[in-house]
Amino acid sequence: MEKHPILIPLLSGGAAGTCTDLCFFPIDTLKTRLQAKGGFFTNGGWKGMYRGVGSAIVGSAPGASLFFLTYDNMNRTLFPIFSTYVSAPGLAHGLTHMTAASLGEIAACTIRVPTEVVKQRVQASKYHSSLAALKSVLSNHTGEGVFRGLYRGYSTTILREIPFTMIQFPLYEALKRWTARRAGRKSANAAEGAVCGSIAGGAAAASTTPLDVLKTRIMLSEERVSVRHLVREIVRDEGFQAFFKGVGPRTMWISAGGAVFLGVYEAAKNLFTGVVA
Repeated sequence: MEKHPILIPLLSGGAAGTCTDLCFFPIDTLKTRLQAKGGFFTNGGWKGMYRGVGSAIVGSAPGASLFFLTYDNMNRTLFPIFSTYVSAPGLAHGLTHMTAASLGEIAACTIRVPTEVVKQRVQASKYHSSLAALKSVLSNHTGEGVFRGLYRGYSTTILREIPFTMIQFPLYEALKRWTARRAGRKSANAAEGAVCGSIAGGAAAASTTPLDVLKTRIMLSEERVSVRHLVREIVRDEGFQAFFKGVGPRTMWISAGGAVFLGVYEAAKNLFTGVVA
């Protein structure tokens, strides 16, 4: 059994999340402003591309740590169960990774969504700082309640993240196993993991962009709005093509970010395993 099943994912995930968010924050801002109602220049243009980075820093490490803590431990727990009922090892691995990643995202979103709400409102130039955006939510000026305000878009975020991770992580793990077999090794190294993460992240990002657009619009809305109403409004006012706004920056950001995120995670995991073993 692997030593330190809690400490290693916490440290490695925190390092990966913080590094990725800091490196690619301007691309995330570009994507958010493209997806926001009114378009890129209405929501700030090229000014203040690092606005909202404070909330991202606060949420990056704990969110990523919670994801990998859940993901790693669920992988170990679920694989023997799936293997009992599924004879094909490849399918058992795929089901395990999809389920573990989905549970990891549900856990991580308890931290990620409030920081995302604050971050995106600053990125879209609705507030001048993360603190101002947070104070606005805490003042409950919309009347929806502080908790509902902080977790606005939670269900839509989950709706986006579960398909995303069900594509990304089985593909990532399969690419790592294929790479390791070709090299005649037991596992892929950090650099190979980064390339696998980039390919898997890009594929998942492009295919889930419509869900990301809905999530962004809900979080930036002045008042609570249902997904059904929002879909109808977007189709009526902007057409179906609006659901793919920001697909280029999102794919580029997550493809490059996937390389850094999963590459740093693998490198940090190897490092911390040696340190705390």
